[in-house]
Amino acid sequence: MRMILAVAAVLYSASAFAQADKPPMVGDKPLVQVKPKGTKAGTKEAAAKPAAAPKGKPQSIAARLQACLDLDDGTKDRLNCYDAVIAPTPKPKPAKAKGYADCRFFKEEDERLTCFNGFAESIPKLPKT
Repeated sequence: MRMILAVAAVLYSASAFAQADKPPMVGDKPLVQVKPKGTKAGTKEAAAKPAAAPKGKPQSIAARLQACLDLDDGTKDRLNCYDAVIAPTPKPKPAKAKGYADCRFFKEEDERLTCFNGFAESIPKLPKT
């Protein structure tokens, strides 16, 4: 029984000594830290993406449109939020919008904003996870 306790004490003390505050070193240089493929720090693409998106699975278009409803109504910020979700492609004479994707065809900003507001408010609230 004493022998088992002695071996356990040696093993636990060895693991305690193995933990260090500094990263592991090779000579006087730290080991290379590998980053995941998707993160490229310092690139234009990484700087352009908003940091508000949660980590994990990407949000649906409906969830992103509903997130725009948190901004003040009738402001340029809310329209910019909608335009970030669905890029505007104005047409000279757009037909009546049948879905939120058709709102991008309106040339006037006020028309586009009211169109997006109508569809974003009619989407059922998604459960928060």
